[in-house]
Amino acid sequence: MDVLWMIPLLLLMIIPLLMCTSSTFVFYFKKFFYVAWMMVLALIGIPLCILKSGGRDIENMRIIRFMVRHVKYLLGLRFEVSGWEHLQTEGPYVVISNHQSSLDVLGLMEILPDRCTTIAKKELIYAGTVGLICWLGGIVFINRKKTSDAKSVMADAAKTMLDDQIRLWVFPEGTRNQNGDLLPFKKGAFHLAVQAQVPIIPVVFSSYSNFYLRKEKQFKSGIIRLKILPKIETKGMTSDDVASLSDKSFDLMRAAFLDISDSITRSNGPVRH
Repeated sequence: MDVLWMIPLLLLMIIPLLMCTSSTFVFYFKKFFYVAWMMVLALIGIPLCILKSGGRDIENMRIIRFMVRHVKYLLGLRFEVSGWEHLQTEGPYVVISNHQSSLDVLGLMEILPDRCTTIAKKELIYAGTVGLICWLGGIVFINRKKTSDAKSVMADAAKTMLDDQIRLWVFPEGTRNQNGDLLPFKKGAFHLAVQAQVPIIPVVFSSYSNFYLRKEKQFKSGIIRLKILPKIETKGMTSDDVASLSDKSFDLMRAAFLDISDSITRSNGPVRH
């Protein structure tokens, strides 16, 4: 029995020591804490969402946004946002942003407009309490492996945007990417915007490599710069314009990504890729 009482005391001594001496331990500790805390928050948020809206409703994203916005402080992260005025756009629109890791959720919740939800991979719905609260928040799930299903979901989403006056956040790279640049964009987000004839608002996250290096197992405190770019109108466009719309958006976002990432490099020293 005496030995069992010693275990918590030993952990209280060892964990701070490892946090100060091992970057690998810090990496895994923060990753575990992030996932576990988000699941706890979801567990708390689920009944709140049901009480507020009675079930699946995009208005539940207000609760989720409120509950998640403190997590950045626990991980030692700080956001610097520019271009807020570009989100002050009436009516539905499509937000597109680059996608580096699950930490993108924190930036998303930092600036998420009212009546806005996201499009996410279908597998997320099976992520325990997080999957359930995502469903309650009206997140649109797509099967990335079936192109026909994805197109059908996008067509339905375009109709819903107009009928319910909502906004949708899409990651056009389609997968997480930490190679120091943007991956080529998939066309789904642009078909969605053109079908609904709504503007696109690009949002760019600076590179996480000044604080988060997955291969090197480093997860330090750091700054994330978020740049909201002016909206891109799609009125009058057709499916024939989707490729050029995608290319234009990519070029604008890549230029912004390199600029804000380099500005952090100049402030904090070399960025490692």
